[in-house]
Amino acid sequence: MKVYTSGQLALRNGQDRPEIWVCYKGVIYEVTESRLWKDGKHYEHWAGQDLTLELSDAPHTEKVFEKFEAIGQLKKK
Repeated sequence: MKVYTSGQLALRNGQDRPEIWVCYKGVIYEVTESRLWKDGKHYEHWAGQDLTLELSDAPHTEKVFEKFEAIGQLKKK
C-alpha cells in the first residue's frame, strides 16, 4: 500500500482537491463518494485528517471503515 504524509492527507479534505480521504489507525480511506462526507465534513468531523482519537465520539464502531476502500497508509512521524 502506498504511504502518504499527513500533509498529503490534509490536501484531500474536500476543499483543496476533489478527493476526500480520512485516516483511522494509520490506514487512509477514500470516502469521496459517500454522501455522509459531502464537502469533506461529516457532522463535526473534517476530512483530510486522522480520526482515530475522534471515533470514541461517534455513534458507530470502527466497522464503518469496512465500507470504504483502503488506499494507503499514513507515514509514521
